Amino acid sequence: MKTVIYTEYGPPEVLRVTELPKPSPTEDEVLVKVRATTVTVGDTIMRSLKIPGPWWQRLGARLFLGIRKPKRAILGMELAGDVEATGPTVTRFQPGDAIFASTFAVNFGGYAEYKCLPESGVLAIKPANLSYAEAAAVPGAGMTALQCLKKAHIQPGQQVLIYGASGAVGTYAVQLARHAFDARVTGVCSTANLDLVRSLGAETVIDYTQQDFSATEERYAVVFDAVGKAAPAQARSVLRQDGAYLNVLNASDGGDTVENLLALKELIEAGKLRPVIDRRYPLDEIVAAHRYVDQGHKKGNVVITVA
Repeated sequence: MKTVIYTEYGPPEVLRVTELPKPSPTEDEVLVKVRATTVTVGDTIMRSLKIPGPWWQRLGARLFLGIRKPKRAILGMELAGDVEATGPTVTRFQPGDAIFASTFAVNFGGYAEYKCLPESGVLAIKPANLSYAEAAAVPGAGMTALQCLKKAHIQPGQQVLIYGASGAVGTYAVQLARHAFDARVTGVCSTANLDLVRSLGAETVIDYTQQDFSATEERYAVVFDAVGKAAPAQARSVLRQDGAYLNVLNASDGGDTVENLLALKELIEAGKLRPVIDRRYPLDEIVAAHRYVDQGHKKGNVVITVA
């Protein structure tokens, strides 16, 4: 099967397309023919080993990923595709099912034509109103945004500010805050993305290239930094006294669950949530896709078409 691997850390050019044997499902696994995957910021961090956060977080990540070289050669943290075969004990899925899934807890592996996933993993039947490319862009950023916002205990009508509102997590967070939690949303993004963020449900949009969001007199029940780039003191300065500050770098733990994935599916099929796709690349152009994401200006998600 065609696969993208990396055996050393570095720039996008460390990725290379090769052929590996097609896997076979164990008794409790499904074999998925991958139709689409994505390039997330997480993929680029693992590829480059440029890990954000404090030293202890960087050390922990390096131990997990591999000290001198990657422990897991195939990136790709989410995917959509078709179940091609199932192990003998599998009951939730059958051949022909269109699914979408997170690979975060199963050693990644979306950058390949086939991936085996445990039946008990974070996978579900694909939303009926999404293409494979769109569905592949849901699990990672969608569940991250949902998990973070759930921790804020948002009440209807509360003011929520989302910093980095045009990114992968941010575009989901704006929609979830508005349509799932019934909040009044202020999005912070660059000039080029103002209309996009408004279209997702933001009542107010602040252009950070023209205005310091912390200079506003508004006070928010929740400030969610969806890209981990705002200074915490700056973010907290616009909070109400009882407000909640959330940073995507440390608030999304525990979010990789089937329950969260199914909640997203329900919202998508109800027309309350949609993935934002910036660019699409074929698997053979994975290096170009990583170069683009490395620039740090993508709107929503970058999708890789596999088959």
